[in-house]
Amino acid sequence: MRAVLRDHYGDAEVLHIRPVPRPTPAGDEVLIRVHAAGLDRGAEHLMTGKPYLIRLGTGLRRPRNAVVGSDLAGTVTDVGAEVTSFRVGDEVFGTGKGSFAECATAREDRLVLKPANLTFEQAAVVPTSGLTALQALRDVGRIQKGQKVLIVGASGGVGSYAVQLSGLFGAETTGVCSTGKREFVVSLGADHVVDYTCDDFADGARRYDLILDIGGNPNLSRLRRALEPLGTAVIIGGEGAGDWTGMGRQVRATVISPFIRQRLVMIIAQQRISDLKLLAEFMEAGTVTPSIDSTYPLEHVPKAMRHLESGTVRGKIAITV
Repeated sequence: MRAVLRDHYGDAEVLHIRPVPRPTPAGDEVLIRVHAAGLDRGAEHLMTGKPYLIRLGTGLRRPRNAVVGSDLAGTVTDVGAEVTSFRVGDEVFGTGKGSFAECATAREDRLVLKPANLTFEQAAVVPTSGLTALQALRDVGRIQKGQKVLIVGASGGVGSYAVQLSGLFGAETTGVCSTGKREFVVSLGADHVVDYTCDDFADGARRYDLILDIGGNPNLSRLRRALEPLGTAVIIGGEGAGDWTGMGRQVRATVISPFIRQRLVMIIAQQRISDLKLLAEFMEAGTVTPSIDSTYPLEHVPKAMRHLESGTVRGKIAITV
């Protein structure tokens, strides 16, 4: 089968297509004919091997798993002996091993049935970003109806879900983005928009009960100025935050938080099947809709990666297989 691989860490030029053996599912896995895959910042980090901390799990000098990608949507073509939830022919989405390929394996507890009203491309861009947004708002941020919520990085992959979910949970939502993405953020359901090119969300004019810091790397003092005295800031983004850990602000927030009235917390999203099923229910009901900026065929994954790195993407990028 065809697959996108990288034999060593580096920029988009290390990605290339070549034939590889089709994987065989383990007892608790299914084999999926991949129709579409989702591209996110996690794939970029696995490509570059930065921050270096991630290499402890992926390979210090070169990647242990050469095939790129995790988010996927497709059709089950084979099932392991222990699998009970799926059968051949089921249309599913979730996370697997090496999704930028014609076939990939995935654990049974990392997949759910694809809603019939979603395309494979739409379903493929949900898992990582959708789960991160849901858990950041509900579990870590403890969002409540009527709260004032600020989404910094509202036009990105996680942000596009966070804006929709925040409104769904009954919050008054403000999105932070650039001028060119203002209308997109409004279309997601934001009640207010702050254009960071000409306005400062931390100018003291408005304070928020909950802030999701997804992009831009504002320092902690700015986040605190924008928070209510008992507010919570959930730090998600870390692009450009250092080559070693990429979590400098998260660590500082964790150290400071016990000594102040505001909550400064970080999140490491979990691949929980119950949450993926909840997102599927929201999408089936039409209350959350994946936003796809563009799609690229498997052959153009390097181009797609460069597009992601440009910072101009509205929502998500899908890879078609």
